[in-house]
Amino acid sequence: MPTQPTVLIDGRWTSREAGLDVHDPADGSLVGRLDWTGAEQAAADAVAAADAAAAAFAGWAGTGVRERGRLLSAAADLIEERADALAELLAREAGKRLPEARGEIAFSAEYFRWFAEQARRPQGAVVQEEVAVRRHLVRRKPAGVVASLTPWNFPCSIQARKLAPALAAGCTVVARVSEKAPLAATEMIRCLTDAGLPPGVVNLVHGPAPEATEALLAHRAVRVVSFTGSTRVGRLVMAQAARRIVRPLLELGGNAPFLVLDDADVDAAVEGAVLARFRNTGQSCIAANRFFVQDGVHDEFVAKLAARIEAMTVGSGLADPCPDLGPVIDDERAAAVRGLVDEAVAAGAQLHGGKQELPGTGSYVAPCVLTGVPTDVGLAREEVFGPAAGVFRFSTVDEALTAANATEMGLAGYVYAGDLGAGWRIGEQLDVGILGVNEALPSVAFAPMGGTKQSGLGREGADVGLEEFTEVQYAALTL
Repeated sequence: MPTQPTVLIDGRWTSREAGLDVHDPADGSLVGRLDWTGAEQAAADAVAAADAAAAAFAGWAGTGVRERGRLLSAAADLIEERADALAELLAREAGKRLPEARGEIAFSAEYFRWFAEQARRPQGAVVQEEVAVRRHLVRRKPAGVVASLTPWNFPCSIQARKLAPALAAGCTVVARVSEKAPLAATEMIRCLTDAGLPPGVVNLVHGPAPEATEALLAHRAVRVVSFTGSTRVGRLVMAQAARRIVRPLLELGGNAPFLVLDDADVDAAVEGAVLARFRNTGQSCIAANRFFVQDGVHDEFVAKLAARIEAMTVGSGLADPCPDLGPVIDDERAAAVRGLVDEAVAAGAQLHGGKQELPGTGSYVAPCVLTGVPTDVGLAREEVFGPAAGVFRFSTVDEALTAANATEMGLAGYVYAGDLGAGWRIGEQLDVGILGVNEALPSVAFAPMGGTKQSGLGREGADVGLEEFTEVQYAALTL
């Protein structure tokens, strides 16, 4: 059980008298204790951390990109060295299956390593002059202090996806992680300080989110807020950011369509559906939320997917052998998922799966899909964020595209087709920021991640992910 201090301000790890217990959603056992404060202290900590980040900014921004990259690479090394302990901690606090927790820790290290290299790649440009005596230069410079606010479903990799490019760009950061799964992300940030990042370059605060966020966005030095979470909270963050013209970088809710065409390899589509829907027990912003399956393969797809679901095992992610699904994050989420399923069944939907015998304790939900789902129930309209989804039959591609795009969300979408060209063309018509064509797991460090419509603003990952934390400066010189 972690016993080290969990608040980091200006290079000093400190404790608070109050604490918040973190429990394993698989069985309710105590995982660890988080230093916690009330609203007033949370705001004070946020201000102190932003002050420290502001004081450290000039020195870090002036640090050469080679040295910045070296420190981020050293942090990646430490994350990999501590991967087993980090993964076990993550699996316990978030209810993840241990293989998935290991994958998330590895992905987190990859973000730091990739952006360590990206920091050294040339940026800026010399623009061709129109007259002989003038030159035009464009350069990128770090934006300033960044507020990094992250959720519980992928607490390490999402925080890494923000920290790594911000630090590589020369920004300093104040981070806040969700109290529902804070411990592994805290230990990941400890890897940064242990790697030698100067005091104040990265800071970590805990406490009630509204007060901490309000204090950060009101701080004169904070220039960027990077937030991942629900669209509802994202709107509030954006409104707060607008008061001081703080740049919002938002990855928000999803409602991903998953299209299966008549000529698709049904077995491959089913495997993709299992991964895209049930990874992390369905608690992913890019999870397939609505399956649209063409007439010719609908019944076969449903039968094979139902068989896979009915064979799934459910239990603690640390069990041996490891089950197919773990718990959801807490009882509240479990009740919400069950409520969406019950509403759909009451409205006439047919349930496939959902019959597993669940452990007697823990926040478990039996996996299922439903057919014949009315379009006006929550399962057809809302982000489920759990191991359940609706299957919708379609006849024509235009019909499927209309239904798939009939949502205010636009984070991710998937197409399975035998004709790759057709699948690609159809995918291009999905109004989403992330597209998988015969691919159920599109996330990589070197590609931009983000959504359209109400699913957010800006992109994370890739070269554009680093640019989000920079300002463009143009200079004209007369010789």
